[in-house]
Amino acid sequence: MKMKMKMKIVLALLVCLGSVVNGEDPYLYYTWNITYGTLSPLGVPQQVILINNQFPGPTINSTSNNNVVVNVFNHIDEPFLLTWSGIQQRKNSWQEGMAGTNCPIPAGTNYTYHFQVKDQIGSFFYYPSTSMHRASGAFGGLHINSRLLIPVPYPDPEDDYTVIVNDWYTKSHKSLRSFLDAGRSLGRPDGVLINGKNAKGDATDQPLFTMKPGKTYKYRVCNAGMKTSLNFRIQGHPIKLVEMEGSHVVQNEYESLDVHVGQCFSVLVTANQEPKDYYMVASTRFMKTVLTAKGIIRYTNGKGPASPELPEAPVGWAWSLNQFRSFRWNLTASAARPNPQGSYHYGSINITRTIKIVNSASRAGGKLRYAINGVSHTDPETPLKLAEYYGIADKVFKYDTIKDDPTTAKISEVVTHPNVLNMTFRNFVEIIFENPEKSIQSWHLDGYSFFAVAVEPGTWNPEKRKNYNLLDAVSRTTVQVFPKSWAAIFLTFDNAGMWNLRSEIWERTYLGQQLYASVLSPARSLRDEYNIPDNALLCGLVKDLPKPPPYSV
Repeated sequence: MKMKMKMKIVLALLVCLGSVVNGEDPYLYYTWNITYGTLSPLGVPQQVILINNQFPGPTINSTSNNNVVVNVFNHIDEPFLLTWSGIQQRKNSWQEGMAGTNCPIPAGTNYTYHFQVKDQIGSFFYYPSTSMHRASGAFGGLHINSRLLIPVPYPDPEDDYTVIVNDWYTKSHKSLRSFLDAGRSLGRPDGVLINGKNAKGDATDQPLFTMKPGKTYKYRVCNAGMKTSLNFRIQGHPIKLVEMEGSHVVQNEYESLDVHVGQCFSVLVTANQEPKDYYMVASTRFMKTVLTAKGIIRYTNGKGPASPELPEAPVGWAWSLNQFRSFRWNLTASAARPNPQGSYHYGSINITRTIKIVNSASRAGGKLRYAINGVSHTDPETPLKLAEYYGIADKVFKYDTIKDDPTTAKISEVVTHPNVLNMTFRNFVEIIFENPEKSIQSWHLDGYSFFAVAVEPGTWNPEKRKNYNLLDAVSRTTVQVFPKSWAAIFLTFDNAGMWNLRSEIWERTYLGQQLYASVLSPARSLRDEYNIPDNALLCGLVKDLPKPPPYSV
């Protein structure tokens, strides 16, 4: 009996000790100073936005379930916010960093973001969501590595590199903003950058990356630009696609990959060519005038400059559509959790709601506006999430001012007001993006990943569902829609909060081509959503209101 009693005591102590040792998941702390600086990315001195004097900003290198704490000091002369594109912010839209969820950080003050990269892996990026700050910088990479317990479907690379590609304007974000405010378009960009630079090719360029002969490297490529799809390629080296916005994919090799605005992917590159310099290339797609950026990759024992003959880019969007069709989810790979990704059979779930999103442009009143189903979104002074949480939504916005199927309602002209859809918690929804325009579109949804089951030319009708990929469509966060085409996505709205659905083409977002999905849990419980953070900034109508009673379990 004494021995049994001792064993019980030991076991109890081990349980207690385990709870202490395990505790919370690890924390990563960052302090970021947002400032202006003068750089010449395209050879012309201009004002840029720096993070800790860096352009692009620092890379966040995290692991699944890490807690990320970023204290942002705003030293520029305008309110500022950062959004963490692709981070699902489970139960925590308070940290999303969009105008519909957060009050901006006033000039001369700071705010601390605190979020967990819960049950995610993959390649993502962050950028400023306020005004047109994205046009001046303050963007950077955000990695989420798999935990050591979870096998990755390829050998560990020799190194892991961040590649931020983007179109670029030599005018300041304030000048570009004034164009849009006056009802004008931004026009075409002035150039393209790779990690904030464009190699001159005159033997004075320092390498962006180095590779040891025979070793394999991982490059995480994100398009943080304003409006232009880019083609990415590496001189003399095939690239093996392994991951896309949080999902392991079937590992096909490509000569080049189109990366549309807001999208990210990871590729493996093996240094198995003649030891010398090679160009990494990013060039614009679907533009009459092709703009190109180069960056040098140098073999550590390299002898000789990169060849001036750059690999050719594809032409036309049919090539890009066919490439999209080649992307497949890796059903046998585990992701953030030990169960294989393909264990979630999205194709067998009944759709409870179909929402058709039709983008349009209008010059009513002589000013350019962009709309979704006839509504051009405007951000009220009181963030939508705060208005809803404080119980004063009716004073700030109305729900469901657009129809799920805009073809059933006559849209005579674009109207401007907050655009908020009321989503039923945990409903499985089909969203159709229809693009009747002549330019490419790119759509992103915060708070979720979704299954991109189809992208096709023409207009959508229910018969098109016969062509959906219901087995291994990639789960991702951003999908392109080609001109005069449509795309279909599936997702379950199981993440309570206020979530932004937007065009990633930023002049369209700025001029109204976005909406918010309000996902309320009927239980109003901590099981479904966190309470407002103690350090939350308050503005607008809620600035001086007492906090509502907190949620409980």
